[in-house]
Amino acid sequence: MEQQVDSVAGLDVHRDSVVACARLGRGERPKVMKKSFKTTTAGVDELARWLADFEVNRVVMESTGVYWKPVYYGLEGLFDQLWLVNAHHVKNVPGRKTDMADAEWLADVAAHGMVRPSLVPEPAARELRELTRYRKVQVTIRAQEIQRLDKVLQDAGIKISSVASTVLGKSTRAMVEALITGERDPAVLADKALRQMRSKIPALTEALAGRFGAHHAVVARAILGHIDFLDSNIAVLDEEVAARLAPFRPAVELLKTIPGVGETAAQVFVAETGGDMSRFPSAEHLAAWAGLAPANDESAGKHRPAGARKGARWLRRTFIEAAKAASRTRGTYLASQYRHLAARRGPNKATVAVAHSIVVAAWHMLSDGTPYNDLGAEWLSSRRDPEREARRLLARLEALGHKVTIAPAA
Repeated sequence: MEQQVDSVAGLDVHRDSVVACARLGRGERPKVMKKSFKTTTAGVDELARWLADFEVNRVVMESTGVYWKPVYYGLEGLFDQLWLVNAHHVKNVPGRKTDMADAEWLADVAAHGMVRPSLVPEPAARELRELTRYRKVQVTIRAQEIQRLDKVLQDAGIKISSVASTVLGKSTRAMVEALITGERDPAVLADKALRQMRSKIPALTEALAGRFGAHHAVVARAILGHIDFLDSNIAVLDEEVAARLAPFRPAVELLKTIPGVGETAAQVFVAETGGDMSRFPSAEHLAAWAGLAPANDESAGKHRPAGARKGARWLRRTFIEAAKAASRTRGTYLASQYRHLAARRGPNKATVAVAHSIVVAAWHMLSDGTPYNDLGAEWLSSRRDPEREARRLLARLEALGHKVTIAPAA
């Protein structure tokens, strides 16, 4: 394969050190220089000077956990091409596994264009992404704590979740707090129900009769305290995300026109992609990067099911949730698509397909600057072959025991 660049460097990054290999010149025996550096700020500065002395044009490193970040950020903007590549795409030959050999191999494949760079958003989007990801972690932990609270109540024979839709609504929280402070009378506890919950007082009275002990109170109090702490953290993160979202606000407002995509999902999309669709050659490239496109598994001309690709898990998770929300909307194309596919392929595959449609729509919307145009719930049905649909319905009626004769309308 023809060599693309004359001066290229491969970096094998670890937590405490980075091994650099500069490959200079063309031919079978190019000049190779190797050196190891620390990953501290001073060490990365020394690495940058060392690479600049050789007038390196392309610098390539693997995405190893979070250890690549201080090295990448320290070199950002100093070289013509700074590439972060997928470690699975540049595996070395077995039996030659050393840090120096890995750096040399990385420089070799990069010089010949045998690897492609991964997406690294701009600094503003990276900062936003760090906040949205941590907020998602906090929200997940909060949901887990609510589940733990329900387990404590179940252990005590308190069956609130059998009557109320949530264990931590205003009414149910008041009941749990009363249990913690020592109240055990089911009627008194049930009387703390508010608004629509008051119609369930008889069922609540029965559900709140249990064996809530002192040890349950200790655990429940700790769980509620942790949930309050998480709520405070999430509120702070929401404010910080909103403050940093100003440059991306037009993109967020466009994305919110898609059924199922709310403020949070739009924020995550912008944070993960940077909002710049020019980095993705097509909508299908974006869907594949997000892990929402079918993987390929072909051998000897035979195609095998391979499921969806592995991709950006934070974006995939968010848009799977958005697809579930879209499937519950009324009179929309996405809800109709979900119903059609779920009947044949099951709910999980239907959800992934709807998420794929959302991502494809997002790419076109942000590329063109146009809001979402819903095709309507009847669009899929209108594209069916009328004669084939008539035969299907006729066969269905005959299977139900009817004798049917049909004739075309005048």
